Amino acid sequence: MATEVYLVRHGETMFNQLNKVQGWCDSPLTVKGINDLKKTASALSQVHFDNMYSSDLKRAIDTVHLMKNANVVSEIGKIKKLPEFREVFFGSFEGDDIDHTWDQVAQAAGIGHETNVGKIINSVGVYNFREATKKADPRHLAENTAELDDRMIRAIALLHNLTRNEKRFLLVTHGDFIKTLAIKYWNKSDGIHDIPFPDNGSVSRGILHDNGKFEIVDYNVKAENL
Repeated sequence: MATEVYLVRHGETMFNQLNKVQGWCDSPLTVKGINDLKKTASALSQVHFDNMYSSDLKRAIDTVHLMKNANVVSEIGKIKKLPEFREVFFGSFEGDDIDHTWDQVAQAAGIGHETNVGKIINSVGVYNFREATKKADPRHLAENTAELDDRMIRAIALLHNLTRNEKRFLLVTHGDFIKTLAIKYWNKSDGIHDIPFPDNGSVSRGILHDNGKFEIVDYNVKAENL
């Protein structure tokens, strides 16, 4: 039995609003973030889910409870928090200004000054981008290609084991993690170049097959288009 996966990006946070790097560090949802999530929750309120899960970061936990409370056709118990679905870890750059961070990464990647992350990724490829992020990090703690890829594979394997008897579930996770999953598992991605960053509150739909294979079939769908 194939399982349908609804990946929801958390709502806008204070760090999103302030243009700060937000990976494993956390900041609260904004009023706008909560209001936007209510639209997503309303759009999904009539979709039956066998279960709901979230990353173990508070912005994701708060988001999944909004989804749960609005749903009128599902009986969801205690939400299981999955650390494997945390956002990408940016090491020493956590909480830093995003433009400053990408400029440092661009220089480490050998392309000079650049603050547009899409241009950096498309210049060197997503895997070299991750290596450059770790290189640019003064403490070299940021996740590189191998570390993030290993975590994604473990995350999918965990879901496969957790949801064997579920037909459809919802999982709240994070923008860069969802994007990196889609670069790897969406057939509209070439696996190297950048794709649009998912909007806060957007839904990306995946299929988890019996054999553990995972694929993204819909990406970054806004509430009004659900």
